[in-house]
Amino acid sequence: MIEVEYTIQQLAKLSGVTTRTLRYYDEIDLLKPLKISEAGYRIYGSREVKLLQQILFYRELGLKLEEINKILCDSNFDIKRALLDHKKKLKDEKIRIEKMLLNVEKTIQSVEGVYEMKDEERFEGLKEELIQENESHYGDEIREKYGDDVVNASNEKLRGMTEVQFKENQILEKKIIELLKEAMQQGEVQSKTAQEAVECHRKWLTQYWPTYSKEAHRGLADMYVADERFTEYYDRHQKGMAQFLRDAIYANI
Repeated sequence: MIEVEYTIQQLAKLSGVTTRTLRYYDEIDLLKPLKISEAGYRIYGSREVKLLQQILFYRELGLKLEEINKILCDSNFDIKRALLDHKKKLKDEKIRIEKMLLNVEKTIQSVEGVYEMKDEERFEGLKEELIQENESHYGDEIREKYGDDVVNASNEKLRGMTEVQFKENQILEKKIIELLKEAMQQGEVQSKTAQEAVECHRKWLTQYWPTYSKEAHRGLADMYVADERFTEYYDRHQKGMAQFLRDAIYANI
């Protein structure tokens, strides 16, 4: 029987995942291609297709890639414990979504004049919307890099933020952008302006992160240039800003 083979583009189309994801799976030894063609292209066979199906199944259950790798490589991995942990996370997520739905309903009633919404309630809803937006755009990558405990703690820190603290952080975020624009005009990642931008960026992070480390800061900087969604956040202000910030962080911390 002739082995059916797929290029990375064909497998991406077949499975619904991106070629970037398949390359990443290869890099972390989760899903290696069947072979590399003479032209240097990844080629996948039927075994790899079945393995990818298993990986996507476990991802759908909410397991981390590290856990999936253990399942595929270790027959003694406690899948029941992993599923029970995931069940708890889903329940927590359900509670969070129910709170958001209640806030949205109150907002609708406020618009209709049926309910007078307090400023505190609006602010709580705004924080939940921000958390949801971050999870939607960057959740998988951040959780994979830093772990669920760190991300959950960060979300809780945001939930506990006062309105004054929240507004101060918004001001600080705008200041970072303005400092980066000025530093890019100067063209030096170790200028006083660039150093001030990095320090403001550090202060901004500490308002959200449960703990701070230089290594984690550099790791986030790497994501700014490695992932186009992170890059777009800064480059929409000025092209090349994400790369400049990454280089400035490495140069000044």
